[in-house]
Amino acid sequence: ARVFDRGDHAEALRVWRPLAEAGDARAQNNIGYMAEHGRGLPQDHVEALKWYRLGAAQGFAAAQSNVGVMYEHGKGVAEDFAEAVKWYRLAAEQGNARARFNLGSMHERGRGVPRDEAEAARWYRLAADQGDAEARYNLANMLREGRGVALDFAAAVALYEQAIAQGHGAAANNLGVMKRDGIGVPIDEAGAATLFRLSAARGNPGGQSNLGDLFERGIGVERDEAEAAKWYRLAAGQGDAFAQTALGLLHQSGRGVTRDDVEAVMWFHLAAARNDARAQFNLGVAHADGLGVPKDEVEAVRWYRLSAEQGDASGQTNLGYMLEEGKGVAKDETEALKWYRLAATQNDAVAQNNIGCMYEEGRGVPMDHVEAARWYRLAIAQEDAVALANMGGLHLRGLGTPKDPVQALMYFELAVDRGNKATAEERDMVLKTMTPAQIEEARALAKAWKPK
Repeated sequence: ARVFDRGDHAEALRVWRPLAEAGDARAQNNIGYMAEHGRGLPQDHVEALKWYRLGAAQGFAAAQSNVGVMYEHGKGVAEDFAEAVKWYRLAAEQGNARARFNLGSMHERGRGVPRDEAEAARWYRLAADQGDAEARYNLANMLREGRGVALDFAAAVALYEQAIAQGHGAAANNLGVMKRDGIGVPIDEAGAATLFRLSAARGNPGGQSNLGDLFERGIGVERDEAEAAKWYRLAAGQGDAFAQTALGLLHQSGRGVTRDDVEAVMWFHLAAARNDARAQFNLGVAHADGLGVPKDEVEAVRWYRLSAEQGDASGQTNLGYMLEEGKGVAKDETEALKWYRLAATQNDAVAQNNIGCMYEEGRGVPMDHVEAARWYRLAIAQEDAVALANMGGLHLRGLGTPKDPVQALMYFELAVDRGNKATAEERDMVLKTMTPAQIEEARALAKAWKPK
């Protein structure tokens, strides 16, 4: 074994082949490994399986586990999960840690056996107790989420730390997420950044993506969008959909990278192919506005719908807008309202405002100014500038609220201060009708105002 580990595969083969041909089960397993991986022998899965079977027939646990692997992945034989489970179980019952891990995985995913997370956790625990890093990682995930076992954050942390000490990059990423978000541990943004760096350095795409996110937002590290783009690119190159979408957004805005709408769309497409709802939404925006692609409202609707059907609030809101306005799709205010309501339940302020507009104007629903005001208030709680202006309009006209020019001016001032410049003209018209005392009162209220 030491000869093989040093890379002298020819010498290992010279030693092991006579032993294997003489019936030594360990040597048979080793020859199988060489054939499976093309080390010292041409890669040949059928040949590998032949040698593994010889070792397995003698009850050698490692060979039994390897036969299971071949059946699970269809290497040298037709894929057969039930047969894989049979071989894993034979090896697991002899105490083989890798087989115990694999058997746990089959139970967790319902491959060859009914899905059973409690049974999966049992096998993972046995393998973890033998020091298997993957088993420690998977069991930690189950403990963190309370799947198949009682929720136990402290035990999850301990297992992640053990796996990290064994070089497990994904474990570092997951523990970093716990510290970043305060899941069962105090929030520790600097500690999260350290763990994401460790994970990223080990090539884990989740760690690379999360490290990029910290640099983009300046959480636990100094904000650095160029550094964010570097880490996103590494993760995106490994197929991480979050990173692909984030990198596309950086290119679309020119933050940390050269602005390039075509490049942005390319990354959105890669993420959308992985069913990433954010990417689908952003492809909708690109097609609606002609960013990096020809303007095409029908195509925009298609992407918004894909995003919306996955529950993305922005996709639901924009799909509602296209239906409300009849852009790229037949106008349907009832259907628009349905999508707005779905987004509003996720606290999307634009959707809440748009529902208010529909009630105010009686489009898709009976006109109801009190209900309009209720929806505007929900959006105003998030400081939505359009909803602030709309609420000002209700107070100005006394619709669904008491007629009150002071309140109207307060809301108009708040809307303008939050970027709704279109409201400035209406505000200025109201100012001409008010006394200095009313204006002073309204501005004092605006200065003291806080979202509820």
